[in-house]
Amino acid sequence: MHRLLLLIFLFSFQAGRLFSQQNVHPQSADYQWPTDPKVRQKLDKWQDQKFGMVIHWGLYAVPGMIESWALCSEDWIERDSTQSYDDFKKWYWGLSKEFNPVKFNPKQWAKAGKDAGMKYLVFTTKHHDGFCMFDTKQTDFSIAQGPFKNNPRADVAKYVFDAFRKRDFMIGAYFSKPDWHTEYYWWPKYATPDRNNNYDIRKHPWRWNQFKQYTYNQIGELMHNYGAVDILWLDGGWVRPLETVNEEVRSWGAAIPAWSQDIDMPGIASMAREAQPGLLIVDRTVHGPYENYQTPEQKIPEKQLDHPWESCMTLGNAWGYVPNDQYKSASQVIHSMIEIVAKGGSLLLGVGPGADGTIPTEAIKRLEEIGKWTSVNGRAIYNTRITKAYKDEDTWFTQSKDGKTRFAMVCLKDGFRLPKVISWKGNIPRKGSEMIFLETGSKVKWTTDGNSVKVTLPGSAKATPALAFSFEGR
Repeated sequence: MHRLLLLIFLFSFQAGRLFSQQNVHPQSADYQWPTDPKVRQKLDKWQDQKFGMVIHWGLYAVPGMIESWALCSEDWIERDSTQSYDDFKKWYWGLSKEFNPVKFNPKQWAKAGKDAGMKYLVFTTKHHDGFCMFDTKQTDFSIAQGPFKNNPRADVAKYVFDAFRKRDFMIGAYFSKPDWHTEYYWWPKYATPDRNNNYDIRKHPWRWNQFKQYTYNQIGELMHNYGAVDILWLDGGWVRPLETVNEEVRSWGAAIPAWSQDIDMPGIASMAREAQPGLLIVDRTVHGPYENYQTPEQKIPEKQLDHPWESCMTLGNAWGYVPNDQYKSASQVIHSMIEIVAKGGSLLLGVGPGADGTIPTEAIKRLEEIGKWTSVNGRAIYNTRITKAYKDEDTWFTQSKDGKTRFAMVCLKDGFRLPKVISWKGNIPRKGSEMIFLETGSKVKWTTDGNSVKVTLPGSAKATPALAFSFEGR
């Protein structure tokens, strides 16, 4: 009964946490373009993809609760007041003895992503709780050492990456820089007051050097043992050199230690790119040479940005699996994608498999609905770049990489009656050129009146989240 009450409490806490933490990674104008030609080439390829899937899956799927953060003792965290913090940590980490995803089905995940029109993957190999979803040799705290260890697919990350590669996805490995399970980050000698390491690194350099080596070794395993990897997506931006702490970091509201949590990113990057030439490194919020694209979280920038970025957003209300999650409609996701792409970014959509290893049926349905739109309108999304005039009310614009073709995407409200005529201002087609309605591939009639364009829809047009058109721009 005590455990049941605890879980109910944590489920109710989940929604509140989403609002308190959703904007901790805003976009920034402080961007440094990579100089390595292979990285620039990979970055250009990544900018063609536009739509990806991020999968949070770990111990937190067993009770269906917030990912890792309940372990963190900060004032925005709520836990069952009748249980001691130490008992809670023992219970949470003890979930490793229960996590046995016997229905683990990465082929289902990859098919769902492909059906939705997704082009790249970011899979959580390790979240802040330190539980590894790959067969690391640095710790026994992994999926490959618990009840699932005798399963032929116990090295989960390998089978996830393989399944998505077979669907032609670019492959990204999410990796948490902080690790709250290892004694080299949270030393059991001391309390754990917040997300930071809990000892003075200046006084205990040996211990921190052990953590740096631990981190280096684990990333090395991912870079050397799991085939081609395109993206190393590093989370936990408070683990950073002290001199890089700025007002953006202070605005998170977390404590800033007096010492530097420097893990030697130049050394990690050199090793990783030797194994994976051209690797994109996304050291979130640590602006500079190892933040190859930026990652505003649960938010879309107000204006168009001219450097690489993605909005990472959840399909439901949570990153990982929680029971009875409320999923966004296909229209919501499609409208967000259109806005993001027109502003120069990519959409990384979060999906959380359950403890059994399958994605919930309702989430699969949403992804299929999204795919019905992307399968016929994808030309306006994929392989596109920004155009200076990118918005007119509910109409958004992109263009082909060579600049010869312009695309207009008109977002329609759910339940809105399909109009006979669509109009927008700006982005005037070249005189005498054809305009194509992407949904049917048919030509449509258009006229201009000054700076306005009017398009007559064919009688075969159906209600859809957004109407997309291609044309030659002036």
